Amino acid sequence: MDIQFKKGVLDLCVLSLLKKSDCYGYELVNKISNYIIISEGTIYPLLKKITGDGLVKTYLKESNEGPPRKYYTLTERGHEAADRMEKEWMDFSNKVNDLLRGE
Repeated sequence: MDIQFKKGVLDLCVLSLLKKSDCYGYELVNKISNYIIISEGTIYPLLKKITGDGLVKTYLKESNEGPPRKYYTLTERGHEAADRMEKEWMDFSNKVNDLLRGE
């Protein structure tokens, strides 16, 4: 899949996953990788950006497997952005699918 295409939807994927539950970075990579191929190097700059944009905030949580993990959780602004982006994506993808089917 084209790298630019993936970059365009990764914000949506991350925000949608965080709507369901708080996650740490590597966990997000694993969840997204179940559907599309990505690397850790793609997610961490994105997490830094959306944190700076006020869409997520972080907290540390103890881990049984090493040092504490940095978890990401949506802010109220992040929930609003996720809802808006999901709606925009569904509208857009439905129109593209209609076009591809020739409707």
